Amino acid sequence: MADRYTHKNLLDVEDSAAKAGFGETQESRFPTKDMGAEQSGLSLHRFKPGKRAAFGHHHDDVEEIYVVLGGTGRMKLDEEVIELQRLDAVRVSPGVLRAFEADGDGLDILAFSPRREDDRGEIVPGWWD
Repeated sequence: MADRYTHKNLLDVEDSAAKAGFGETQESRFPTKDMGAEQSGLSLHRFKPGKRAAFGHHHDDVEEIYVVLGGTGRMKLDEEVIELQRLDAVRVSPGVLRAFEADGDGLDILAFSPRREDDRGEIVPGWWD
């Protein structure tokens, strides 16, 4: 039965970063709706080599978990910066402002959260400049 599961390659999901004018720094794909997910949120972020996210963001009520799939870089969490490498996982509480920066090999991140249409997050442009 097709409604028991959904199979989708994440690279087949629209690149929202390019659509929003951030294609020079990253790809961001949000397959939650494409997957038909009702309770889970999922996103793929691929930061280009040597690039930093164009903005920071935070959520009022949503906890997120980020997993590094490949590459290395840094994550800024409020005023603290941590180093990231392949298979690192970082849980971020609601309210914490966050952004990513890739080293020369790029940085691929998978993010998980509860699906919440009412907390899409607040974007803070140029936060890590």
